[in-house]
Amino acid sequence: MASTPPPADGADVPGPPGEVAWSCLNGARVLDLSRLLPGPFATMLLADLGADVVKVEDAASGGDPLRAFGRRRFAVNNRNKRSVALDLRSAEGRAAFLRLAGRADAVVESFRPGVLDEMGLGYERLRAANPGIVLCSLSGFGQDGPYAGRPGHDLNFLGLSGFFAVPSRPDAEVTRPGVRVGDLIGSMYAALSLAVAMMSAGRNGTGQHLDLSLHDAATAWAGPAALSLAGLAAPSDSPLVMGDNSVFATSDGRLLSLATFEDKFWRAFRERLAGTFPDLDTAAFDGRAERTRRKREVERILTRTFAARDLAWWSRVLDEAGVPWAPVLTGPDDLLNDPHIAARELIADTADGPAVRFPTRFGLGLDTFRRPAPELGEHTAELLGEAAPARSEAARGGAA
Repeated sequence: MASTPPPADGADVPGPPGEVAWSCLNGARVLDLSRLLPGPFATMLLADLGADVVKVEDAASGGDPLRAFGRRRFAVNNRNKRSVALDLRSAEGRAAFLRLAGRADAVVESFRPGVLDEMGLGYERLRAANPGIVLCSLSGFGQDGPYAGRPGHDLNFLGLSGFFAVPSRPDAEVTRPGVRVGDLIGSMYAALSLAVAMMSAGRNGTGQHLDLSLHDAATAWAGPAALSLAGLAAPSDSPLVMGDNSVFATSDGRLLSLATFEDKFWRAFRERLAGTFPDLDTAAFDGRAERTRRKREVERILTRTFAARDLAWWSRVLDEAGVPWAPVLTGPDDLLNDPHIAARELIADTADGPAVRFPTRFGLGLDTFRRPAPELGEHTAELLGEAAPARSEAARGGAA
């Protein structure tokens, strides 16, 4: 693991501590009313890239419910942010929030549709306080439609997105991934949409309301693959389902992934192994179309083949063959000890434990871990007491 993060900024682009001086988001302020995973992850991406993200939390209820899971779990989605404690049920709290909104670039919320309006803080009220503000409403099913009022979580959005319609191997049942894919897909669309909307508002002075449905986002990812199954007798008949692009168990109970999609890789694989495994001593599967048509037979052959040797043996032989393969990492220690992750300094030691940096390497530098996740209300006095700052040229789009 990398014990220290890379420099915060390029040597020729100095900036104050905690800022990313070269970023077009430097100086842009986002008020974050969201909780748990989707909204906070989206705003953390913006914070990593230089935006001033302010978590607006209710001290009486303990703030973001994720805090109840412990400091370390909360920190995963909330680094590089500040926190202000406001009671938005009170007139005083709402007035303070509107003052903050008057000098902000965006507000992110994850209430059910209509809740923010009922609080007197909907888009029209925010726009009256700040014509250039962007409101991102991140909800399960969007602001309208027959499902709009439904409660929901990651698994529900995936279930309605077409995700479970797409098998990964010939006879495998599609199961729920351990990672909250549905939430994270929506988070990434939210971060992208917010960045574009804020830069656009900076150029033309006009804000807008973003209606981002986690179900819509999940469908945008899973839907195309699900729709490609139309007209097939069975989902596994899809050409996207293959017997040789899969995960296999070795004799010592380890897992490896093989991805011989291109014919040249399959030929290299079977030519290297044909002398040891007679099932592979045939050119019958050298063409992609035939391997796909006979996917179940190919999968059975590969399952038997990989089960005959341990992972160390396969590591040597598959590297020699030069085919796309990789061991399947199944625990946190595997990640921490992976030499490539270490060389790329992808994981760093922080005060809140090991953490993964923002994945893009910027030529001008980016310190992902500039500011630890805030304590509840840590910056309340600082934020409410400051004078309305002049918006930077970058925040107004001048750096575009």
